[in-house]
Amino acid sequence: MLLKLSSPPTREFWEIPVLFEDEHLLALDKPSGLLTVADIQYPLRPNLIELLHKAIADDKPWVRERQVSFLMSPHWLDPETSGVLLLAKNKPALTTLSNSFGSEQPRLSFITVVQGGPSETRFSLNAKIAPHPVTPGLMSVNATQGKRARTDCEVVERFAGWTLIRCISITHRPHQLRVHLAHAGFPVAGDKAYRGKALLLSRLKPGFRLKPNHFERPLLESPRLHAEQLAFAHPVTGNQLIIQTPLPKDIAVALKYLRQHALPMA
Repeated sequence: MLLKLSSPPTREFWEIPVLFEDEHLLALDKPSGLLTVADIQYPLRPNLIELLHKAIADDKPWVRERQVSFLMSPHWLDPETSGVLLLAKNKPALTTLSNSFGSEQPRLSFITVVQGGPSETRFSLNAKIAPHPVTPGLMSVNATQGKRARTDCEVVERFAGWTLIRCISITHRPHQLRVHLAHAGFPVAGDKAYRGKALLLSRLKPGFRLKPNHFERPLLESPRLHAEQLAFAHPVTGNQLIIQTPLPKDIAVALKYLRQHALPMA
């Protein structure tokens, strides 16, 4: 099932898959590039929460069908991050979920491609995070002024110069995974803000040639993380729920070329 949302000012349109729904919850597969909430860094870009609220105000068909009057999220995903986004359909559910995220109970699992190759198969990253002292909108590791942040990581697949990693966000700080991985020496592919290089087919495929007057489009040129799974307790029943979503096309294509042209390191 798809939710249809549009932004007339920017002439954008989205069909967003519904991953889970009951009378209290709605989980969506957020697309990359769409803000979760309004961001002063990008004042003209649409955001999912405002689009949903506009659809409710306009009484769109999917709103009438579900009799929805309230939708808010107890967590967020960064703009370029895709995947599972949980929404509450009423204030009591939102309060319970917000408290749950605040107490680090839900487990949100991400998949991403990073530069380099961690020596360990499993490792934890514990480094306090605070706003960047110089660059607005960015974060940085700050042992004295930062807030506690922990990310558990597992190597999924190794390639020459790149690694596919699964990360579980124990805490939920802005840019947490990107900052932690860059601090550990393994920046996310395409994450220029945190020293990540774009993943280029020309650097993977022997004999790569571009047609005249054409420019290469990177396989991954923005910080692509995908929230593949959320495990949490239902705010009303208390039952454990696991919501999953498959890899998006761009990450799947990047992995296809890595498997073809970047042999795993010994």
